Amino acid sequence: MGWLEREGGRRIYFEDHGGPERPVMLIHGWAMSGRIWDGVTAALRGAGHRVVTFDQRGCGQSDKDFADNTIAASAGDAVALCEHLKLGGVVLNGWSLGGAVATAAASRLGAGCGGLVLTCGASPRYTRSDDFPHGGTVEDVAGTIAAVRADRATTFRGVSKVVCAKPVGAAVEDWMWAMFLQSAPTADDSLLDLAIVDQRPELAALEVPVLAIVGSDDAFTPPGIGEAAAALAREGAVCRFEGCGHAPFLEDLSGYMTALTTFIGKP
Repeated sequence: MGWLEREGGRRIYFEDHGGPERPVMLIHGWAMSGRIWDGVTAALRGAGHRVVTFDQRGCGQSDKDFADNTIAASAGDAVALCEHLKLGGVVLNGWSLGGAVATAAASRLGAGCGGLVLTCGASPRYTRSDDFPHGGTVEDVAGTIAAVRADRATTFRGVSKVVCAKPVGAAVEDWMWAMFLQSAPTADDSLLDLAIVDQRPELAALEVPVLAIVGSDDAFTPPGIGEAAAALAREGAVCRFEGCGHAPFLEDLSGYMTALTTFIGKP
């Protein structure tokens, strides 16, 4: 574990699990923490990969009072961490909102990035527009934030119960709820920013392979978003998990790891 100092002396918490094989950075979703990746981290470590996770601004063990909590700011943290740890050829894997962070970071890293995985990723857009028919609306996002601000504990409790479409048990739901409750109100800014982010130009310009992993029953990021991302990419592919919701790595870890390690293992 370690701390990456950013603007104003504020710090980002990260973990660097060393290994001789290709490095992988796992980027969590809105208001969660790097702990959500524990099952994936263990499997990748077992396969010899170097695995890096970090808690985004306002989340987990990172500082809670950053002034800038945008997608761009979190992407800057990811890039700075890659440079700090000298993660050449790193594969970036972003879940949900973390997908937008990963796309922005991959764009900045250029040749320093070895691949991009969007796990139910909210990229290239999270909300609909005249020329993008997938996702919800800016008003939907504002409603979610209003509900969280009115009753943070109860709202996140409800969200934890519908992340997965397949049964994962009360312990996993409670675990996610606890991670949500570690986040600060400042983390809400990142979701509001996500509602207006459009990464289609960045995705189309990437010169690395892109894998979009989608859940057929995802209630948060419709499969069409991931399919659009793969279609935009110069070298894009889609892996669809039937019957899974927003977190295939929790609902079907074995199948998820097969898809992920196959992609990581490509030249």
